[in-house]
Amino acid sequence: MSPIRAADPSIGHPEEPELAFEFLREFWGRGFATEASRLVIDLASAVGYDSLASTVREWNTASLNVLAKLGFVITDEKERDAVHGDSLLLRLPLRRRRS
Repeated sequence: MSPIRAADPSIGHPEEPELAFEFLREFWGRGFATEASRLVIDLASAVGYDSLASTVREWNTASLNVLAKLGFVITDEKERDAVHGDSLLLRLPLRRRRS
């Protein structure tokens, strides 16, 4: 993976929308993240974006599983963070979703 400078505020591309979700623990495992994310993916595709990005801490297997279920793939970009854990950049191509 290519190293990211510590001064970089985030990874990815400024023109690319980013999917993020966070729920209270009592609502985990009910499919809310997956369902809401599918709506965001459909909207991003409908308005013409080529892809959608998401950054997730490397240790967050639950979120990584949701994103994998939605078709996101881990890229070779990583934001290093010795305190909270490194963040991985995942990307979902949207061109294939257009009709």
